[in-house]
Amino acid sequence: MQSPRAPRGASLTCKGWRQEGLYRLFQNNLENAERPQDLIVYGGTGKLARDVRSFEGIRSALARLGDDETLLVQSGKPVGVFRTHDLAPRVLVANSNLVPAWATWEHARALEARGLWMYGQMTAGSWCYIGSQGILQGTYETFMAAAQRHFGGSLSARIVLTGGLGGMGGAQPLAVKMAGGVCVAVEVDPSRIRRRLDSGYCDVMVESPAEAVRLAEQARQDRKPLSIALLGNCADVLPAFLARGFRPDVVTDQTSAHDALNGYVPGGMAYEDALALRAKEPATYQRLALASMARHCHAMVGFLGRGAIVFDYGNNLRGQALAAGFAHAFAYPGFVQAYVRPMFCQGRGPFRWIALSGDPDDIQKTHAVVRELFPHDAILQRWIDLAERHVPVEGLPARVCWLGLGERERFAARINDMVARGELSAPVAITRDHLDTGSVASPYRETEGMADGSDAIADWPILNALLNTAAGADLVAVHSGGGVGVGLSVHAGMIVVADGSARTAERIGRVFVTDPGIGVLRHADAGYPDARRVAREQGLKGPLQEP
Repeated sequence: MQSPRAPRGASLTCKGWRQEGLYRLFQNNLENAERPQDLIVYGGTGKLARDVRSFEGIRSALARLGDDETLLVQSGKPVGVFRTHDLAPRVLVANSNLVPAWATWEHARALEARGLWMYGQMTAGSWCYIGSQGILQGTYETFMAAAQRHFGGSLSARIVLTGGLGGMGGAQPLAVKMAGGVCVAVEVDPSRIRRRLDSGYCDVMVESPAEAVRLAEQARQDRKPLSIALLGNCADVLPAFLARGFRPDVVTDQTSAHDALNGYVPGGMAYEDALALRAKEPATYQRLALASMARHCHAMVGFLGRGAIVFDYGNNLRGQALAAGFAHAFAYPGFVQAYVRPMFCQGRGPFRWIALSGDPDDIQKTHAVVRELFPHDAILQRWIDLAERHVPVEGLPARVCWLGLGERERFAARINDMVARGELSAPVAITRDHLDTGSVASPYRETEGMADGSDAIADWPILNALLNTAAGADLVAVHSGGGVGVGLSVHAGMIVVADGSARTAERIGRVFVTDPGIGVLRHADAGYPDARRVAREQGLKGPLQEP
């Protein structure tokens, strides 16, 4: 199917702005999708809706949905509308959840083949994907944290070697460049490279590894930020780089390694031949893909041994390589464990907002509020300046910035007030990535190496979803498997539509405390001193915590 365009302007298709906001975000996901004809938004096979009939059914249900009704969506299919009340969520979503003993790719694909299930990734199936920008600031924050830890606060004259330029990985070249560095990103699909070049996320494409190294080394010498896309396969290119003595400063990866069948392309063969093998002999394809991941990961460990900073970027490459027999796959840490967890302890995470009007001016007006409210956050201020200059509009105009507990509520309240005063031309949807302080249990990513060993306990994202439902979010979603693959994570998402009303102001005052607040308590409960301090300062009630 062709990608629809999300409605713009101030006219309503639905019965109210809470429904309208979700209606527009739902279609905006597909407007930004990697493969809209297949309803695939990003992450290999991360889908918006189960099939075309379900897509149309959801749109139709939202258009008819009353102010006291709630639509239920089960793995991308609309399955019911119930009368609830005006403060309840308008939509509840559950995607990709399987009983634990059945939570394997084998069972998942069998169910998908029967039309009973879909893989919703994270923001794909919960309607809050905003294009590559969605992960751009988080990627920027991660690289800046690495720069502060290892290189004195900047990636200037540093080379980052990575892989994957899909819906998530496509943010890497621009994020590295914004942090002052040089990025060499290896991507096997030329269409993905062209998309990043066309959108301004990447500067140049080369097909020769030697040319990529030459450009990167020259940019490092000149201290010139530059992003280079190298057409090739990571399983072939990284070992070759290692053998020839190439010395990147940072090595990571954002290929869709979580899915050995649909997300990762085996090395040692032409891209078109690999796709033909995927369709004809899926078992052989997966075996070769896992072996390639082991070579890929082995090369990353080799760069670690030569002094590079190496970290996993949450795609389960290490887990897949371990399964393929590479015993040292976990020699390097995940990015959350290495750089992000201190931010999670403060309730800091990826707050994002979308102008439902479609007018970029509405986002520009909110930039002034960010500058006013958070003048002492130097990284955030620099991010807003850089985003204005470098980040293109994808679909409905949007912005993302990492804010902590207390900050999210203040900013969301101001956005709602701006709508009420007519300073913005239409309401604004406020949401976040599932990758947040209290919304994920993922032992290979967000909860890797928790201080108390609670990495695999999935109660917290379930509590997050229940709490956001009680607090009155407009959409609440519970998913499984996002980021790292089936059976390896549980996570929750939420959306609030700031329509300028007093009732929404009340809900904002609850949701944007509960959502990051449970993350602070989750980390306080695990024993992190910073989280306990923030909980005390913000007045969070942890009945068993020390006073």
